[in-house]
Amino acid sequence: MAEAGDSNTIPFRSSHADGDTLGGRIWRARDALDLSLEEVATRMGLPEETVADWERDHAEPRTQALFTLAGVLGVSPSWLIAGVGDAPPDAESEPTSHPLMEQLHQLRRLHEQTGLAIAALEAEIGRLAGRDRNNKD
Repeated sequence: MAEAGDSNTIPFRSSHADGDTLGGRIWRARDALDLSLEEVATRMGLPEETVADWERDHAEPRTQALFTLAGVLGVSPSWLIAGVGDAPPDAESEPTSHPLMEQLHQLRRLHEQTGLAIAALEAEIGRLAGRDRNNKD
């Protein structure tokens, strides 16, 4: 039963936040600069496999490496971590010349929207679970 002040809508996070993973953002920034994994790894003085593991979300960079990576990719550390802040140039703003590229951009937008919806649903479930615990006490 809804209480006064409760909303039955799912609150979505700010549209300014990026719904991708850390690895996805690393890949997007690298792709925007047209850099290979080898080039990024060389600039950071790391093995290529280390950067590849970050990009695949198999590992996460330590704090210092994250700041160095942000500098190499020309993005803010907050954008790499949470999708908020200075991002690479938006490839979607450029005209697409191939129908497959347009499909890829559309799929990326849908992926982002799905991530936001999942996060909002998780937050709502957490809020409701907390309210249910408080009502039992």
